[in-house]
This record gives sequence, structure tokens and C-alpha cells, in this order.
Amino acid sequence: MADTVSIFVEKLSNLILQEAYLFGQVEGEVKLLRDDLKWMRLFLEDADSQCLYNKRIKLWVEQIRNVTHDAEDVIDEFILDMDRRQLRLNTFKFLKCLPTCVGFVDKLPFIHDLDDRLKEINVRIERIMANRSKYGLEALLASSSSSTTDQVVAHKEKRGPDVEESDVVGIEDGTEVVKQMLMKGDRRRTVVSIVGMGGLGKTTLAKKVYNHDDVKQHFDCYAWVYVSQEFRAREILLGIAYSVMPLSDEEKKEVKEMGGAELGRKVCGYLKEKKYLVVMDDVWSNEVWSNLRSYLPEAKEGSKVFITTRNEEIALHAISLEKIPSTVLNSEEEISEHASSKTLIYKLRTMNEVEGWELLLKRTFGNRGTGVPTSELEIVGKKIVAKCKGLPLAIVVVGGLLSTKEKTKLLWNKVLASIEWHLSQGPESCMGILALSYNDLPYYLKSCFLYFGIFPEDSEIKTSKLIPLWLAEGFIQRRGKEPLEDIAEDYLYELIHRSMIQVARRKVDGRVKSCRIHDLLRDLAISEARDAGLFEVHELIDVRFPTSIRRLSIHRHDLIQGNISQYLGNSHLRSLIFFTKTLERKNWRFLQEHVKLLTVLDLGSTDDEFIIPEIIGELVHLKLLRLKGSGRAILPFSFDRLVNLQSLDLGSKKAYIPHTIWKLQELRYLNCCYSEISSDQLIKSSKCVNGYLSIEKLTNLQALDLLPGSWLEGDGLGKLTQLKKLTLYGWLNPYMKKGFFECIVNLTALRTLHLENSSFYEKKTLLNRLRSKVWKEKVVEERRLIPGLLSFSHHTNLYKVILSGKLELPEEIEFYPPNLLKLSLEFCEIQNDPMFILEKLPNLRVLRLLYDSYVGDKLTCSSIGFPQLQSLELRHLHSLKELIIEKGAMPHLRTLQVLYCYEMKRLPREFLQLKNLEKVEPKSMFDQLIEEVHQETTGKE
Repeated sequence: MADTVSIFVEKLSNLILQEAYLFGQVEGEVKLLRDDLKWMRLFLEDADSQCLYNKRIKLWVEQIRNVTHDAEDVIDEFILDMDRRQLRLNTFKFLKCLPTCVGFVDKLPFIHDLDDRLKEINVRIERIMANRSKYGLEALLASSSSSTTDQVVAHKEKRGPDVEESDVVGIEDGTEVVKQMLMKGDRRRTVVSIVGMGGLGKTTLAKKVYNHDDVKQHFDCYAWVYVSQEFRAREILLGIAYSVMPLSDEEKKEVKEMGGAELGRKVCGYLKEKKYLVVMDDVWSNEVWSNLRSYLPEAKEGSKVFITTRNEEIALHAISLEKIPSTVLNSEEEISEHASSKTLIYKLRTMNEVEGWELLLKRTFGNRGTGVPTSELEIVGKKIVAKCKGLPLAIVVVGGLLSTKEKTKLLWNKVLASIEWHLSQGPESCMGILALSYNDLPYYLKSCFLYFGIFPEDSEIKTSKLIPLWLAEGFIQRRGKEPLEDIAEDYLYELIHRSMIQVARRKVDGRVKSCRIHDLLRDLAISEARDAGLFEVHELIDVRFPTSIRRLSIHRHDLIQGNISQYLGNSHLRSLIFFTKTLERKNWRFLQEHVKLLTVLDLGSTDDEFIIPEIIGELVHLKLLRLKGSGRAILPFSFDRLVNLQSLDLGSKKAYIPHTIWKLQELRYLNCCYSEISSDQLIKSSKCVNGYLSIEKLTNLQALDLLPGSWLEGDGLGKLTQLKKLTLYGWLNPYMKKGFFECIVNLTALRTLHLENSSFYEKKTLLNRLRSKVWKEKVVEERRLIPGLLSFSHHTNLYKVILSGKLELPEEIEFYPPNLLKLSLEFCEIQNDPMFILEKLPNLRVLRLLYDSYVGDKLTCSSIGFPQLQSLELRHLHSLKELIIEKGAMPHLRTLQVLYCYEMKRLPREFLQLKNLEKVEPKSMFDQLIEEVHQETTGKE
């Protein structure tokens, strides 16, 4: 694979540039290796797309991949040996006094070993390149240079595809039929199902109905949960609880810690008084409804459970249990007998030729009328549609492929020929077309696409998690001085544009917040990744475990207890990713003994105290370390040896991070919201290579989420000019001085800013425990974020701001970020109505006033206020009694939430004039308003 070679070539080039002294007399062999691999990479860019069509090319590519992996191992093992040698020299100080020649003699065995191994690898590369001519591959590669992969249109716009996801279904009558099935007035809870084969658009149709205004207004509350083959009842119940119940952060934490039965009872108790809609997408077994039905009560009449499934028997089973709840069914025949009525099952059909052609046109040319196909293209296009056999997923994906090509008959005929070849390889037409679309990807996108297969089925994948992984794996290739994160976003948008990846949620600025991969495409990714030697999913590994595996993804903790040592004994392993409970401490020794070259270590989740052992310092190639959950995490002092670390993500774990972390100048992400830097008193006596330890050394930082501490003193923070996200959550009071606020002014690359000055943390931080009583007495009053904060007028990228703590809002609009889209205020204790100021912000789309951010009793929105506002949330405003909306205010408002504002009894009538309003919580307040107006109208009549 060309990207495999590219990753190692860039790595090798950087080592030659930065660490040339390491290689000594073998530098020539290292440069020879680099130069040969550069040539190989160029040939591979053509060869990659031809592997499927020619076995000789496939074998040649496999040999290149294997020798590249072996070369990477040789170089990385040498660097590891050099690191251990340096540690030994530092430990035994008397060795530092020895002459340089003695140190060189100590290094000689490693140099000789490296020399021998590199010469062997260079000979192998020479033979592989010779085979290109010997076995006639040059002619094959030359003929492939004009393949369908060449005519790729650059697509770097930060927007979604022109075609809405709902257009994938293309069957409007289905939307109305399913909507009526959900809304008809049954007296008891009813199960409604959509049934159809993979790729037909079950989820898309269900989403279209679920998000329909009529459906949203019909139910009191609603939840959407993904089930998949890896069914876990507790996770499904947790998803329902988070969706239907208005939970505070503390309540969410309590719910998360509940056992399955307790959680089920809580969900059941809440839903008893509600008319609810619960969607369970992608159900694979009868066990799902059998286990969950007791927690979804009969409740108010009209409640619905909405299932999508490939298997009609699952839908029949669910309906039969509802029709005869007291009967025990022992066979599928009994189920069919009892479920004689199938009126609650909607069978999704395939598209006809007209619908398929219309969808292909939309996907290829867009909804904006950017072009009309010629009659010649129409003939070829309809042949392509026919090959898709009415499957919307296949049509959309091949449409995404065609959208990147020039609109010529020649290229479309090449795509048609490729589809016919793929279909000739097996009976499953959809998988053949998906494989074609994967094969057509540019080489730099292939590993990025395949990597989606490491995530569990139906996962919602946050870009904030995905992109650091891509970077750590080396998948993102540099383009001049462009930030790597921006390049990674371009890669993601190109995959979305090609319909290989789906957008799950967007940020308020339109960028992708999270994404998904269709399960058929995920199956393809796992299969292709196995062939390419990219990764393995633990649960799908053949018993004949491949010793050369380089990345391992683990989804189920219960399946690895007996054989984890077998997997951790693989010395080639580069990435180990847990999507379950974390690695047990007893298994760390296998990492120490065997897995020495890890670059990615995601330890999964644990709510217990977790001690990361001292041996973590030996993983000198580590670029990403992640640990989720609550409780404490303890990091060792050997942490400063992880000089290649790019991302440290401790989630909600409470940890004391050694102050020597400031040595790790490759860090790009420091996400440790409840962690603090320990031993800060030692900073003044500690030095790194370029001077004293300080945060100012971390100039590559993109995201910083950390408890405040003495590291905020001075001007170091203001030198992080690449910083895009800053979160300081804790007791900021001691550091809110002029210097701190000037640092914030300098961070003009910021996109999101979260500052919380919470006295809750005053007595909890390590810092305050170390400081003397005299120091504490100097802090006599709680400072305010504003007027301390200076103008944000130069922060043109800043679109999201969260401020928590006492403040006064400036009236000058010039104070605020010019492109501010989302503002959240908490615990601000504002005395005067803030709407007078905030309604003038021209681009504001989301406003959240929470937890006594305003302590007055009336909020007023003027007739010209909030011209772009789409969402307004008022929560825990304990003094608020009245909300006044003048005619013309908030013309684009879609969502209103008024929660835990107990003094506020009713909504103003002006809300009925808001034409775009889609959602009001609690719904009972809106229903009350409608009832009042209805009674008055009836009385007048």
C-alpha cells in the first residue's frame, strides 16, 4: 500500500534530519533505504488500485508492504535500544565522566547490528524492484496509469454533500405510511417495524420519519438508540435515559453508575406518565425486545417502539409478544400464527429504474443544478443504475464515485466496466460496488477509510477522537505549512463527499462533530484491512492468529480474559485499542516483555483507581495514550521519556501529571479536564533542553483541557499561538490577573473557549494544599471573569464560548468575537436583563443561560432581537418568572428549552407566531399554551 510506504518514508526522513547522530557510520545505508522507498512509493500509487485485477501486482505490493514493515521494525528497535542506552548513562552518573570514545564503543554493537539488518533489507528491496521488470509488471502498471482512479476532482469544501441523507430512500410514500403507523391512536404500547435487506435505507427512512415535525409534536419524549449485533441491554437503557430524561451532569454521572436492573426501573418509572417513542435501530435478534420490553411500560396510550431490522421474523416476534403478552412462544411457527396481522411491519422495497436514476443524478450532479447529463451519459448512467439492482446504498456510493470524475462517456464506461468486473467476482452486487468505490479512493484515503473498521458496529465516532488517532498512526501527509488537523478534516470531508462515511452530527459552525460508517461498508473495511495487514478486530480473528498483526482492536472484554497474553506477546504490535474495560495490571508485563514499539495505546475505560506503571516510559514511540472513566489515575515519573507523545487523553480521570510533561514538545492534545500538574514547586529548578520547563514549550498544542495551576502564571499560555481549543475548568481566581487576560488575547487561533471560575475546586486542588495559609489569606475576594477579560474583536475564528463564574456583560458589541455562534453562561449572577445586549450579536445561533447565570425575574427579547438564533435554553434560573417575546424577535428559532425554572409557569403567546419552532421542552408548557388559546377562541365563538 502506497500510504504504508509514505508513512515510513516521512518518518525516516525526519529521523535523518533530526537524529542523524544516532546512525553514525550506517547513515549511508539509512539514506539508501529512504531513497529506494521513495521510488517504490511512486510505483505503488499506480499499483494499489490494480491489486484486485492482477495477482502478480497484488503479490508485488504485498512484498513491498512486508519489507517496509520489517524496515520500520529495524529502525524503531534501534531507536529503542539507543533510548535504553541513554537511560543507563543517565542513571549511572559516573559513566558520563568517561571519554567519548568509551561511549562510542558502547554503541558499536548496536551500530553493527543495524548495519547488517539494513543491508539485508536493501538487498530485498533491490530484488523486489528487479521483479518488476522480470515478471512484466512494468507494462501492467503503465496500462493502469490511465485507470478510473486518475481523474479525481479535488474536493476540499467544508460542507456536506449536496444530497440530503433523506434522499437516499427516494420513496416518499414510505415516509407517510410509517408516520401514520407511529401516530395512530392505539390504546397500548405498540411495536412498529421497518424490514429490509442491508443497503435498502431502513435507517434513513426511520430517521426521516423520526425527525418529522408531526411525529415530534405527537410524543412527549423520544429516544434513538443503535443496537447492532453486539447487543448490551444496559447500554441501550443508558442511551434511552440520556435521551428522554432532562438530566444534569451530576444526574448523568449517577445514572451511568447504575446496574442494568436499577437503570431499567428508573427508565420505566419515568416513562410511565409519558407518551414516548423509542427507536431501536439495527436489531439482530429476538433477545433484544424480549429483554427490554419490561422496562418500556404500557404508559399513556399511543406510545410506540420503532424497530429496524433485516430479519422479518424479529419483527413478527416483537408484535406477537405485544398481542399475547402472557403466552410463551416456543417456535417461529407459533410466532407466525399469533402475529397474523402484519399491518405494523413496513417492508422496504428496492428502487425502480426511474427512482434509481433520479437518485444517481442527485448524488452525481447535486441538487443545485450544476449540470445535466448528455444523452450518451444517460444511457451509460442507466446501465450503472441497473447494476445496482435498486439498492440505494449502492447507488449513492457509486454516485459519490462519479461525482469526483469528469463527466465524459469514456470515464463513465470505465466505471461501468469496473462494476461488471467486481460483480463477476461474487453474487453480492452491493458488496461488489462498495469494493469498487474503495478501490477508486486515492491512496492517501485508503488507510483512513479502513480505519473506521476498528470501531464497534454502529458507533457514533467523534472527530475529536478520530483525527488524533489518524495523526498518531501517521495517515495524514503534510502539505506545506498547512496544519495537519486541517488536512485530516479534508480527508474526512472527501470520504463523506464520496458517501463512504455518513455525518452523524454537525457543530454549530457546520463542521462535522461526529460520523458513522454503514455496517456493510464497515464489513468491507474490516475485510480489506485484514488483506492489507492494517489491523484486526479481536472478536473476528481466526484461531490461527497472525503473528505479523500491527494493530488490534478489542470490543468485548469477556472474550479476552483467557488469552490476552497470547495477543500481547506479539512484538510487531503498534496499536492496541480497547473499546471496553481497561487492560488489567497483571498483563502489563507482557507489554514490557514483548510489545515495545507501540505508537497508539487506548486503555479503554475504568471507574476504579488506575496506576499506569513505570514501564510506560519504555514505550518511546508512543504517540497517543488514552484512558476513560472516573476515579483516579496515577502517572509515573518515567512519563517524560515519551518524547514522541502527541495526545494525552485522561477524560474525566483525576490525575496528578508530572510537571516534566512540559518536556514533551510534540504534544498536540492535552485533554485532562480533572487533572492538574503536580510538583509545581520544582519547576524553577528543572530544566529541559532549551531552558526552564514551562507550558510555552508546547507550541504544537491544538487542544488544552486542564485544571488551573501555577503553570498559568507568566506569559507562557499566550505563546501557544496554534491553540484552537482551551478549557480551564476549576478555581481560576488566583490567576485572573492582567497577564492571564493578555494571554487569552494572544490566542487568536481559538475556535472554542471554556473558562470556569468555580470556588468548588478551591479546597480540592493540589496547588492549594501545597500553598501556605499566608498565601490563602491574600485571596480575599472572588474575582470576576469580566471586566477582567479583554476584547475578543481579533478572535475571528472563535465561534463557541462558555463562561462560568461571576461577570458583567459589556454593552459594546465590539467586545464579543465577531463570528460568535454559540454562547453559554453559567453561575454568572447577572443582575440586569442580558437579552438587551446579547440580542444584538449578529451571528449568534445558540444561547444557553444556565444555573443562575441571570438572577432577575424577567427576560425580554425585542422585535429586532436575535436575527439568527436557532436554539434558546434556559435552565436552573431560579428567579425567572416571565419571558417576553416581542413580535418579530427570534424569527429562526427552532428549539426552546425551559427546564427547572420553577417560578416560570407559562410561555408567552408570541411563541405561536414562530414559524420555524420545532421543539419545546417541557412539551407540557407548550401544550398548556395551545390549550389556553384554544379555550379563549372557543369562548369567543
